Amino acid sequence: MFKRINNNIDLASQEQNISKYWDKINAFDNSMANRKDQKIFRFYDGPPFPTGSPHYGNLLAGVIKDIVPRYWTMRGYYVERRFGWDVHGLPIEMEVQKQLGLDDPQQINDFGIGKFNEACRSQVQTNTENWERVTRKIGRWVDFENDYKTMDIDFMESVWWVFKNLWENDLIYKDYKVLPYSWSAATPLSNFEANMDYRDVEDPSIFFTLRARNDHNEVKENDNFLVWTTTPWCIPGNLAIAVGEDIKYVRVKIDNEYYWIAENLISELSNYEYTLVGEAAGVDLIGAEYKPAYNEFEEEHQNGAFRIIHSDDTNTESGSGLVSQAPAYGESDFYALKQAGIEAIVDPVTLSGKFDNSVKGIEGMNVKDADKIIIGQLKERGSLFSQKTEMHSYPFCWRTGTPLIYKAIPTWFVRVEKIRERMVELNKETHWVPGFIGEKRFSNWLENARDWAISRNRYWGSCIPVWINVDDPADQICIGSIEELEALSGVKVNDLHKHYLDDIEIEVNGKKYKRTSEVLDCWFESGSMPYGQQHYPFENKEEFLDGFPADFIAEGLDQTRGWFYTLTILSVALFDSVAFKNCITTGMILAEDGRKMSKSLKNYPDPEELLNSYGGDSLRAYLINSPVVRGEPLKFSEEGVQLVTRNVILPLWNSYTFFSNYANADKITLEELSSADPVEDRSLMDQWIISTLQSLIKTVNEKMENYYLYEVVPPLISFIDELTNWYVRSNRKRFWKEKGVDDRDKINAFKTLHEVLLEFSKTMAPVLPFICEEIYQGLVEEENMSIHYENYPVSDENLINIQLENDISVAKNIIKAARNIRLNVEIPNKQPLKTLRIVTEDINLEKQIQNVEQIILNELNIKNIVFDNNVSNWVKYVCKPNYQKLGPKLGKDINNLKNHLDSLDQADITSSIKEGFLTFNNEKIPLDDLDLQLVEIEDKKNQDIVNNFLISLDTEIDSELLEERLSREVVSLVQKMRKDSGYDITDRITTTIFSSDDILLSAIDKHKEYIMNETLSVTLNSVNKAGQESLLDFSLTVEMSKS
Repeated sequence: MFKRINNNIDLASQEQNISKYWDKINAFDNSMANRKDQKIFRFYDGPPFPTGSPHYGNLLAGVIKDIVPRYWTMRGYYVERRFGWDVHGLPIEMEVQKQLGLDDPQQINDFGIGKFNEACRSQVQTNTENWERVTRKIGRWVDFENDYKTMDIDFMESVWWVFKNLWENDLIYKDYKVLPYSWSAATPLSNFEANMDYRDVEDPSIFFTLRARNDHNEVKENDNFLVWTTTPWCIPGNLAIAVGEDIKYVRVKIDNEYYWIAENLISELSNYEYTLVGEAAGVDLIGAEYKPAYNEFEEEHQNGAFRIIHSDDTNTESGSGLVSQAPAYGESDFYALKQAGIEAIVDPVTLSGKFDNSVKGIEGMNVKDADKIIIGQLKERGSLFSQKTEMHSYPFCWRTGTPLIYKAIPTWFVRVEKIRERMVELNKETHWVPGFIGEKRFSNWLENARDWAISRNRYWGSCIPVWINVDDPADQICIGSIEELEALSGVKVNDLHKHYLDDIEIEVNGKKYKRTSEVLDCWFESGSMPYGQQHYPFENKEEFLDGFPADFIAEGLDQTRGWFYTLTILSVALFDSVAFKNCITTGMILAEDGRKMSKSLKNYPDPEELLNSYGGDSLRAYLINSPVVRGEPLKFSEEGVQLVTRNVILPLWNSYTFFSNYANADKITLEELSSADPVEDRSLMDQWIISTLQSLIKTVNEKMENYYLYEVVPPLISFIDELTNWYVRSNRKRFWKEKGVDDRDKINAFKTLHEVLLEFSKTMAPVLPFICEEIYQGLVEEENMSIHYENYPVSDENLINIQLENDISVAKNIIKAARNIRLNVEIPNKQPLKTLRIVTEDINLEKQIQNVEQIILNELNIKNIVFDNNVSNWVKYVCKPNYQKLGPKLGKDINNLKNHLDSLDQADITSSIKEGFLTFNNEKIPLDDLDLQLVEIEDKKNQDIVNNFLISLDTEIDSELLEERLSREVVSLVQKMRKDSGYDITDRITTTIFSSDDILLSAIDKHKEYIMNETLSVTLNSVNKAGQESLLDFSLTVEMSKS
């Protein structure tokens, strides 16, 4: 028998109980074991950093990575769900450095790399508890016990295998290049990492002068080259000035000095009185020599430095057309000097972003802090022409939050450009959701992919497995496995971290090899996770190949330049294949004010506190039914979570408690439900809700198979409204009626609601796993069973009645419009009315309405419906051009069209509607290109347009209708008293009503049976005696007691 359920529910508390139940029956493991021998569905769980607690972006990804695997498991697939941890790299290192009070690499070296790395390992272990706790609260089923970590020796060995495969395919090389450099982390970054965190900053913008050493074509000795820069700290490293060979330059005189500037930028001198005294093409300036701003590196002059060169990047969009070239700090500078045949390079900046002792006055200063000092030095030397500040977008280190610089440094690279075209081609095989992310954003990124800098001058990470001949650096050995390293070194290898490997030497034919000092970028490891998590190819070969490429992945939009990108590079390089077949890409979650979520600003609710208040299902529903799953930004709002709770979770719960409580009251059993009539013999509303559910199941399966979550959740939520606000509400009397009075209809109603709740719960289970489990447990009698063991529902086409669904849809539109009319005329739905008039010439529409007439009458409390075919007495069509659509096509002729439309009579318009087009100037204009409206001839409060017909409500109330209204008001009053008195829904009562109003007493007398049935009154007495409470314009007193 079904249980009595409390309508009031503490969702978070209930979800904890469900979690404990899942633990008790080992639900997650059993759901996997039940599908162990089935076809594999592989999805990749992008490994997060175990620092702090998960943020909303992590939770969103976790929810999607729970919904999809739950769905495919219920569809009969084996879906392994191992959690992964990206535990190497700067996030962990920065935490440990802070704890140990270590500021830079030298201090780490002094502390001991081994001790530092072991501290990192320990830190990883302590950070995972928060994630496990919050992941449990969000309802995600994922295996934490059998997780993978990028620091596991098996994972790291697979990373070596990946590296060696790239090496053997000539896709690895080392070069001296200018790269984005994080001075706070003392390591270079890849180009895609440099794009991950741009911020608007205010930087100096200065013009300074460099004097010509001697005459050169139009250049005269001591002429000033007016040079522009926004990075004054680079000036000590200046070795050339770049011009554009096709740009025209002018020589101007200001006071007694001569300056060179691009002619198109002479407006920069608008605040000065100047005279034009000469001009030259950029090509004629090339080769001119100048004196450096800082003479510390004057010796480089003999190596070709301190002269004017050409650069393709020089333009006249801003500045002066003469650009300072510091090859150690600018990629284009670096190549411009190389192209000019200048091999010189100077770099007075240390790996920690501070000036060394080679430049006086700025020794030991951070480069950004040195800007002001350098500007002051230029001013003292008479080289500062002008200065100001400007706001511009500047890259920051996405790990440390400090400004990046560009710095020349020897680095290991993957030759991405070599496989770039193939990556673009293969990307077309991946199904992206939403599509524009893959077709535009990601594809464009791949088309412009650069070689990938993969080495980091750090400590805690996978080591680059290259051993270099100490006497001949060009002689190198790449290691691809532990076995290979042990064979070559004779050393037993138990760990692949830096402090274990750096002492291992290899000796071959008398030649000694030591490992290169760098570690791999942790993005290389995350891109290797498909292989590392399964220790491929050392183990699980068949299992890996059965699930590669992955069926599905999901992460945020930012990963198009992160994880999605590195996965793609490595899978194309290794297997000439995409890494994943389907990808859901989510937008960014912002604070409610539209800004980035910030712990310091406290501009968002704490995720765990929110889960403690509303539960996981509410947050899941809010996130998945938001713009973020369409790749758009979401302004996170706690109020939004509240609304989802109130409008989705609680109505579903109330539908279940309604069923269970009334089934309990009538002692309904599953055996009784099995005796219900076939669906086709049940009431229209029963057939409709079952048909609607089956249509929903069909739609959900189609959309889930294509990963369109944003097209799955809205209809699921919409169905809850259909179930609660239409089916349950309009059929309550069928559940309330006494047993023994039309039991067949009662059982049919209970059976329908039971099977709808059960099948819908299965359908909704991947999205709302907690509440669907709770409802499921109340609807079935099997022990140690879970809804998540069930097969996912498949629609039964025989139960889908599209015509009925359309008929009910028409009825709902009429009901909604008529209720709005009641609001406008201030007549509540409790007041019966005589007639609803439907004005239409559409015979098919009449038939539709007649099919569901009784439903409309019951819902609107109307006595009858009449059809009126005299449409022209009530409505007319107004037809205008759709200027947005037709304006570009017709041009000036659109005004003639407007005049033509104004001249049409109703017969002409009606004829065009039937034909589906309107003829103008011998051309057919589709109706969609016109603004065609049906309007009322006379504006009245009691009528409204519904789609393409009009409804009119008779609002006249006679004495009979008033008395019926009063009987309903009495029922409402007694029902409220029952609830306030704490009566059970099954309690029978004795009711006495006191009133001296004849009309009210007459109403009670005429509708006595109705009142008794609705209020469960065994006896109902009316006494002609003045009442004390107001009821409309009457007075009464109600006394009641349990019978």
